Amino acid sequence: MVIGIPKEIKTEENRVSATPAGVEILKKSGHLVLVEKNAGTGSGFEDETYADVGAEIVDTSREIFTRSEMILRVKEPQPSEYDLLGARQIYFSYLHLAASKELTQALITAGSINIAYETVQNSDGRLPLLTPMSEIAGPMAVQEGAKYLEMAQGGHGVLLGGVPGVDPGTVVILGGGVVGINAAKTACGLGAKVYVLDVDLDRLRYLSDVMPSNCFVLMSSPATIRELITRADVVVGAVLVPGSRTPILVYREMLQTIKTGAVLVDVSIDQGGCFESSKETTHAEPTYTVDGVVHYGVSNMPGAVPKTSTVALTNATLPYVLEIANKGWRRAMKENLEIRRGANVVKGEVTYEGVAEALNLQHTPIEQLL
Repeated sequence: MVIGIPKEIKTEENRVSATPAGVEILKKSGHLVLVEKNAGTGSGFEDETYADVGAEIVDTSREIFTRSEMILRVKEPQPSEYDLLGARQIYFSYLHLAASKELTQALITAGSINIAYETVQNSDGRLPLLTPMSEIAGPMAVQEGAKYLEMAQGGHGVLLGGVPGVDPGTVVILGGGVVGINAAKTACGLGAKVYVLDVDLDRLRYLSDVMPSNCFVLMSSPATIRELITRADVVVGAVLVPGSRTPILVYREMLQTIKTGAVLVDVSIDQGGCFESSKETTHAEPTYTVDGVVHYGVSNMPGAVPKTSTVALTNATLPYVLEIANKGWRRAMKENLEIRRGANVVKGEVTYEGVAEALNLQHTPIEQLL
């Protein structure tokens, strides 16, 4: 199979979809790998390194899209690329379609086979291709929250860890999944007072066993959220419903009860966000203020640490890339339920129920197309 690795063009996205080590494995399996010029530079991988392991360096993304049977990407196609997608082409990346009807319609029109990293799911419910980026986004959420608490950054001037004789800051984390637990570890390590809320009692029992004494786990409810956000210096939105739009947990009118200069970090912004006042931002302009509350809504947070993120992502995606490339998408989906669950839009049909439901579109089970 011809596998294309185009350069990421989303604002301030420095990751690349495969390391040279990953490309070498694809080549040894008999596949031709095209890498766009400078695609890996932001992650510390120069063109020569890819060429040394057998990749063909290509000058333009248009040539990548024209020649490739599978496009391997970190992020979703951008509007300038919609007309480059081919009807027989596999596009494998993070897609987050439930938050974008425009993108979903573009993929329907293209007729391509679109497989989303974030909905590849194994039998015990884990999301193996989302996990490594969530493990990065969790700590980053607390780092960014701590940064924007600084008065010079628009915050109200609280040090999360406090100092002897001074209370530490309070961090409220909505969601106890991979993002939530990693955010909590970082916040606890800084010395903050940390609350983690979740609706899964078994998850709360687990968190209660493994987290340190400055972490308090609570069953999530509207009343609990309303109470805790009044105390919070940082609120981290770490809610995930795989493939579907994130539910709103903090409404606009609730901002009036939050401390002026507190920080809301919405990690779930990729899926629409769990704060009603959230909007997508970029690394270049990461924050804005609503009713005195600082909002951080960068949708590709791990893109700020690409040297870590690219390696972690390749480690997770490569086995799936190999299986799709070796077998073709139909056979791979028939034989591997995890890949089948990754199918979001295939041959002009919305094949992921959560996306269809979020966007009020017709759902066609992927099994009907296999």
